[in-house]
Amino acid sequence: MNQNRVILITGGSRSGKSRLALEKMAAYPRKLFLATAVATDEEMKERIAQHQKDRGAGFVTVEEPIHLADTLRREAARADAILVDCLTFWLNNLFYASGAGVPRLSSASLREIEDFLTVLEERPVSLILVTNEINMGVVPSEGLTRRFVDEQGRLNQEVARRADEVILMVAGIPQTLKRSRLAPSVPAMTGGLVSP
Repeated sequence: MNQNRVILITGGSRSGKSRLALEKMAAYPRKLFLATAVATDEEMKERIAQHQKDRGAGFVTVEEPIHLADTLRREAARADAILVDCLTFWLNNLFYASGAGVPRLSSASLREIEDFLTVLEERPVSLILVTNEINMGVVPSEGLTRRFVDEQGRLNQEVARRADEVILMVAGIPQTLKRSRLAPSVPAMTGGLVSP
């Protein structure tokens, strides 16, 4: 039986998600950090630099903003665990990957998401995944933001469904929401819609 685990850590901005993920990675001798953020402005460059400083030595770092599944499969052989930080930036990158002028999830982006979800089921390596819980406030007034929030919520649900453990970070305090592997036969969402 495959002993690799999938842990999802979610929460708001600056809630302690990345810190907890780094703490969980300490248990693994061969660590790989898969960064999905793209430095688009000075603040983002500073944020990335701080994350690099926080993780210190002992990590191999790979940057991949789009092709997450292929990278996880390729890098699994040289790590005991891979920390992906973060799924929200990855989804944002997929929204802008089409180059069509209007941010949206293209058919290629949707295939990337499906392939990533398949990797979670394959479990080629233990994974610690960081994401943001961005849909706990009012419904955004702008259409693109609503679409992004909706898709982030759907992605988080699909990842959580496949994860062995799901942790919600609130003010630096981890709240365990789930701790056990669901059977692979759990039905997926249909049509990307979730009943309330």
